[in-house]
Amino acid sequence: MTEFRKATEKDFERICKLIKSEEELYLVYPSGNYPFTVDQVRELSRTRKELTVAVDGDEIIGFANLYDYKPNESAFIGNVVIDQNYRGKGLGKKIVSYMLNIAFDKHHLMEVRISVFSNNTPALLLYVGFGFLPYDIEERKDPQGNRVALIHMNWRVKGSN
Repeated sequence: MTEFRKATEKDFERICKLIKSEEELYLVYPSGNYPFTVDQVRELSRTRKELTVAVDGDEIIGFANLYDYKPNESAFIGNVVIDQNYRGKGLGKKIVSYMLNIAFDKHHLMEVRISVFSNNTPALLLYVGFGFLPYDIEERKDPQGNRVALIHMNWRVKGSN
């Protein structure tokens, strides 16, 4: 059974193992350097909020957090990654739902944002299924120097601006 909890320093090495390639790291954490390291996760822990792991028994099978946090206003859900063996089984939906609950119920935010590369179809469809809507598209370069589109999406509490 999957549970969610706050990530601790002891989890950082296992979080790194969720990322298996440079391309995957780029999709999850574009400013990261492959291979993903404990020092990079430690830096995330200093600059982001609500570092969360999904666990199955004692295995870490997912990770996400909040960043660009503005109290009582907004935050982004970031670094969403699911262990390869658990993809396509609904865990992405569960971890995003968990992070939305933290954002809205714990932090009382009016808006949650998320960014996704246009070629990450499973994530794009997942976020649209939650009701996230695009509000901006940013041109980026992938690790090979190709032009890619980063789609910024948001979900707002009804009645908020």
